[in-house]
Amino acid sequence: MQRPSHAPRVFALMVCLLLSAVCCSADTIVLKNGRRIAALSAVQVGDKVRYETPAGTLTLPKAIVDHIEKGSSISMGSSEGEASHLGLTPPAMDSTSGSGDIERGVVHDGAIDRSYVAGLENAARSGSKDANAAAALAHHVAAQFELSHGNMEVALTDERTALNYAPDQPILLMNVAYLHLRRSEYKESLDDLERARQVAPDNPDVAKLAGWAYYGLNKIDQAVAEWKRALALRADPEVAAALAKAERDKQEEANYKENESAHFTLRYSGAAQPELARDVLRTLEMHYGEIESELDYSPPDPIGVILYTQEAFADITRAPGWVGALNDGRIRVPVQGLTNVTPELSRVLKHELTHSFVGQKTRGRAPTWIQEGLAQWMEGKRSGENAAQLVQIYDAKQNASLAQLEGSWMNLSGDTAEYAYAWSLANVEYIVQNNGMGDIERILDRLAQGDSTEVALRTVLHSDYGDLMQSTAEYLRKSYMN
Repeated sequence: MQRPSHAPRVFALMVCLLLSAVCCSADTIVLKNGRRIAALSAVQVGDKVRYETPAGTLTLPKAIVDHIEKGSSISMGSSEGEASHLGLTPPAMDSTSGSGDIERGVVHDGAIDRSYVAGLENAARSGSKDANAAAALAHHVAAQFELSHGNMEVALTDERTALNYAPDQPILLMNVAYLHLRRSEYKESLDDLERARQVAPDNPDVAKLAGWAYYGLNKIDQAVAEWKRALALRADPEVAAALAKAERDKQEEANYKENESAHFTLRYSGAAQPELARDVLRTLEMHYGEIESELDYSPPDPIGVILYTQEAFADITRAPGWVGALNDGRIRVPVQGLTNVTPELSRVLKHELTHSFVGQKTRGRAPTWIQEGLAQWMEGKRSGENAAQLVQIYDAKQNASLAQLEGSWMNLSGDTAEYAYAWSLANVEYIVQNNGMGDIERILDRLAQGDSTEVALRTVLHSDYGDLMQSTAEYLRKSYMN
């Protein structure tokens, strides 16, 4: 997400606005072992606690929950709309006879009982249909628990193991597909959904998830067709919202021209010059090689790019006025009036392309401050013009914490966004200048493995959020104010 360039500003009065903009009322689930799980909302349903998270609707056995704290304040973490982060709920498995006993056996005292799971696996060696079903359910329950704790790698392993015991169970196939979607692995997701469709051709969740996979692959026509099919089978507000967005894209791009290169598929308004489109692709390929080298990562699928008029950009993205470009899984850039790639457009393209790399490398788990800080660093911005003001705010203890910069910034005012961008760049700049890009790579890798941001920082930098802010302020003082 690219904001317009502005002159330096005084940020202090923006802090309270930032705090109110990035936080919202939510619930906290307190487990009997003392662990706390932040949720958008939580409610007890029978012997389970059902709760909403950015990963969708999840459940825990009531037996391991001590109580629910209603109305807590949490920071809402999401990117600006990648397919892996949109409001996508995983398919739910219907309860069957004895399933409650298995769920309680698998998860209790705030942890997975792997010995209990191993016992069910041993029983399944008999070849009994019921024993295989029990082992499959056990691994599915374990996968849901791991997902609720952000451990997508382990969750995917458990869900795939569940499939070994029930290979034609559509709900397991769909949950594997869902986890691939969360990891931005769209082609793999479609492979599992095709298998699910063969055994459950009229299941609306198959079409729903397939729509997300096609959307992630920039195949808007196929996404629209799948979501229309899903809605014909079952009313679903998530699908309705996704379909409305995709149809706006489809209508706008109906008469767009197309071009492509090794790593990009580009669509552009007829108002743009073909020479500009070719120049954009050449510039993107150049930036691709540079970012690939810096982050030691190559996105697996072609990246979609859309060139708009200014009016179309505003109508389609519905982004705040301060947003100069956007990456919501596709790079969206207004280029009205341009005939070639200017230095400013090149900078914007590199900024947005960085988001694609970081989003896919971390499987959508990078907080906004790392996304925007690194994107600014890669495009060539540095903290000199804002250093004195940021240090002044820090010394006065008026700064927002990095935890409050983790979530979406789309509801921020332009001035408040300036503050968020400045601190994000400063922190990333400090990390790179202190220990090199290798530390950034390692932090991104830890995020991809499911670590929270603070855990990743402690593992790589041996610092928590407070330590990092202090070190960043000292770096700014030493580098720009002496």
